[in-house]
Amino acid sequence: MTKNLYIFLRDFVKSLILGDKFYLHKDVPLSKTIAHDKWQDYLIELANKNHWKVLEIGSREVTGVSLMRKRLVNAEYVGFDFYPGNNVDVIGDVHKLSSYFNGEKFDLIFSSACFEHFAMPWIASQEMVKLLKIGGYIFVETHYSYSSHERPWHYFQFSEKALEVLFNREMGIECVEKGVSNPLIARFSKYAVKYLRGRKIPGLYCHSEFLGKKFKDVEDFNWYNVNVEDIYRGTKYIEPNK
Repeated sequence: MTKNLYIFLRDFVKSLILGDKFYLHKDVPLSKTIAHDKWQDYLIELANKNHWKVLEIGSREVTGVSLMRKRLVNAEYVGFDFYPGNNVDVIGDVHKLSSYFNGEKFDLIFSSACFEHFAMPWIASQEMVKLLKIGGYIFVETHYSYSSHERPWHYFQFSEKALEVLFNREMGIECVEKGVSNPLIARFSKYAVKYLRGRKIPGLYCHSEFLGKKFKDVEDFNWYNVNVEDIYRGTKYIEPNK
């Protein structure tokens, strides 16, 4: 029996025994309070307060889902998008976000289903942090794994760890919670290379989520000055199979 056939049969048997649990990965945390079906309620409870200022990145009504503006009745809500449209107050490029607000600061900045469409997400994250008050919150939901969509502006996919890198302690953000939602069931198709055809793929998730809190201002933050060891924070690459 070849190694590839062994792997195929092993995974097939495991999937029969475990069902959908086969497709989960023990090292990937499922989101709790900020999961795909919970984050809106969580942010409403957090931010729907007098004197709170809330900024939504990518606020234009595209999919027809309910708008956060309608639920944030007590807070001051501002919608930001690259294009004009329903639910947009400020039009601009997220990569130059801070230039549109003249020093204005927010208690909550959030974005849903947008980061995969940003050409330079590391710049977008830095611009968002600039506009956040100390003690304020950042929330991002984007795609961990998903079909190609809204091309040509579909650039990246993100794990929950990738979001923690984009919003890191070196720029003044403490992770409150990170995780993933909506596990996927996948396999390689008949159009894949021969040795992969039909193989099941565990550890795929549709959404990734990150909630962070700003604990300090870092006026001179520069990605070129960040040490990768500080980003890894004591972790190390997986040991090779022996």
